[in-house]
Amino acid sequence: MDEFEAHRGHLQAVAYRMLGSRSEADDAVQEAWVRTARADTSEVQNAGAWLTTVVARVCLDMLRSRTARREVSHAAPCPVDGPDPEQEAVLADSVGLALLVVLDTLTPAERLAFVLHDIFAVPYREIAPIVGRSTDATKMLASRARHRVRAAEIPDSDPARQRKAVDAFLVASRDGDFAALLNLLHPEVSVSADGFAAPSGSPIRLRGAGAVARQALLFSHRAEHAQVGLVDGAPALLVKPHGRLVTVMTFEISHDKITAIEVIAEPQRLGRLAVEAG
Repeated sequence: MDEFEAHRGHLQAVAYRMLGSRSEADDAVQEAWVRTARADTSEVQNAGAWLTTVVARVCLDMLRSRTARREVSHAAPCPVDGPDPEQEAVLADSVGLALLVVLDTLTPAERLAFVLHDIFAVPYREIAPIVGRSTDATKMLASRARHRVRAAEIPDSDPARQRKAVDAFLVASRDGDFAALLNLLHPEVSVSADGFAAPSGSPIRLRGAGAVARQALLFSHRAEHAQVGLVDGAPALLVKPHGRLVTVMTFEISHDKITAIEVIAEPQRLGRLAVEAG
């Protein structure tokens, strides 16, 4: 399994961009590890490409199993011409920030085709068998996804504006100010929380400003132990009762509105984050 460990970082990146959740990405990579351990890899010539395919299939299964994902209409025609290389580079960089908002509007097949091709440069001919389409049909999937991503709102990259929104979220949560929370949240905001962060012990996914604001009010009793810090270089909330980090909340922000929140409490995952005091 040395080959798997050598490619783990890449596989984690693929899974995260496919699923938009660090906890689900961890699960996908673990499942890929199990499948790899059971498989005969003696004839595999390109381990990186083969492992990417394994993770992509796992992610596709996970995306298809999501029952709460919003369905969208694909009746409108989409352009088939792709952006020039410079546009593709900008697009790939921005989509890394907009996963939970933009990619959740795509079908699983569209999402896989776009992520693998536009972000990880996997050829269409290698993606086609994964989604069960012809190469030309796979190109159309990616083109449709690309059209939606290019039309989507691009998240703020200004750390000061990000920090302002996170500060305001913390204040509103501490004060139990439902109206202020609604004002901060994008109407289609989403929240994902791992099982360690949820009272039920099962991962949670919420969508919509009302549902997320109500959940934030439940966070108010813990907000007194929270402070704004940095996680992987971006403003985030660190919950540290008695000085011990127990929960991290990361944010996606666009036009001063919070579009996505991820709540991380699993100790192993917390240990892998680059956390800095604010």
